[in-house]
Amino acid sequence: MNYEMTMPTRAQPALLALAATVAAACLSLLAGWQRGGLLAERLLLTCIGVVLVVAAHLLPALCRPHGWRIRALGALLWMGCMAATCYGHAVFFVMAQQHAGEIRAAAVPVIVPAVSAPGRDLVAIASDRAGVVARLARVAERKCGEKCAAVRIEHTTLTARLAALDVESAEVTRWDLALERADAERAAAKADPVAELLTTFGVAASRVDLVAGMAFAVVLEGVACFCWFLALRPAEAPAQAVTPAREASHGLRVTPVTAASQAVAPGGNDAIKPEQTATAPTAEQAADVTRVLTAIRDGTLRGTVAEIRRYVGCSQAKAAALRKQIAQQAQASQAKTESIAGKRNL
Repeated sequence: MNYEMTMPTRAQPALLALAATVAAACLSLLAGWQRGGLLAERLLLTCIGVVLVVAAHLLPALCRPHGWRIRALGALLWMGCMAATCYGHAVFFVMAQQHAGEIRAAAVPVIVPAVSAPGRDLVAIASDRAGVVARLARVAERKCGEKCAAVRIEHTTLTARLAALDVESAEVTRWDLALERADAERAAAKADPVAELLTTFGVAASRVDLVAGMAFAVVLEGVACFCWFLALRPAEAPAQAVTPAREASHGLRVTPVTAASQAVAPGGNDAIKPEQTATAPTAEQAADVTRVLTAIRDGTLRGTVAEIRRYVGCSQAKAAALRKQIAQQAQASQAKTESIAGKRNL
């Protein structure tokens, strides 16, 4: 048997709505737990988040049967609940992205140079090198005379010292480049791949994460609200089958009078009177008119033929007849009101 034929129509959106509500509630729980500091603060934030999620999902469906005043107030409350809920979801998505980036950055291998980290920076090395170059220049300009051997030794020593400083400077530069390369790899791993691609268009990565989180939150909340709106729709009354023999020209049910119904029983008290079959449809129609008028005054029903037919559960002709009677009563009431007002003016 086909699954769609066996499952009720309301159960399909209800299952999807329930899944979306549970997912949104879990997001609010985690977001409130992450934002809170103390245990009491976390518990209160999680409770508030769950209440706002449920209210945002059910308010549109709960306010539908009421009048426009209740709907307007419900719309304002719904927009506030949606804003707070989407903000909480965005907090969760942004923090989740940060945690994922930290895990990816920690997985990047640490590059260790072949030599240990130098103890001095380039500024100190450059200062020592400047001093050695100055001494070497003085030695080169010195007249040795009887001390040529000492001058040559000092010149050689200063030259070796200058070479050692150059090697140390190169090692420090190589170390700094390795650290910068490792930091760049960690930053690239920490950023979201899609956000990293969007940064080429001049958009900041943090802004991309925030917009993406808000988009996910809005879509999730929209799906939940729409599915609950479908699942909690008012029940439609089944249309009653009316045979041509029982349907009059004005849409009233008329019970055919037979010879047996006009016969008088011997006892006299149990006989079926023709007036009973004639007055029964009139009383039923008056009750339907009263029900429809009450629903229209309450704002739960519009005075169209389709709405009246769905509300009463009757045929198209009977709904048209009811609407005609309601219009006649409204005109009579208005005329009566105008006549009373005219008499008062006189």
